[in-house]
Amino acid sequence: MRADALPTPEQACPIAPVVDLVFSRWTTPILWALNEFGRLRFVELERRIGTITPKVLTQRLRQLERDGLLTRTYHAEVPPRVEYEISDLGRSLAPLFATLSVWSTENLPKVEEARSAYDETHRTLPLI
Repeated sequence: MRADALPTPEQACPIAPVVDLVFSRWTTPILWALNEFGRLRFVELERRIGTITPKVLTQRLRQLERDGLLTRTYHAEVPPRVEYEISDLGRSLAPLFATLSVWSTENLPKVEEARSAYDETHRTLPLI
C-alpha cells in the first residue's frame, strides 16, 4: 500500500467484512432463530422475528443461503414445503452469539445509563 493511499475497510478493520456479513439488519435475528430453534419454515421464522416483512425475509434468506450460513430444503409435496436450517458454517457463529448475549445482559443497562446521563447533561446546552 502506498504511503498516501487510504486503507481499505478490511485493512483498517480486519473484522469489517464479518460485521457486514453477520450483523447487517435482520441477519442476526434470522441466524439466532435458526440456531436456537433449529429447522424452521418461512412462516415460523417470520413469527419468531416479528417485525420483518416477507419481502425482506426472502431477500435475507437468499443472501444467507448464498453466503453458506443456512441451507434451504424444498419438499415437493402438496402444498410445497420449504425449510431453513442453519448450516455448519452458520453454527460456527454460535460462540460469538453466546458471548454477545452475555455482554448484552451485563452491559446494556450500563449503555442505557450512559445514554440517560448524556441526554441529561446535553439537554441544557444551546443548539448551534
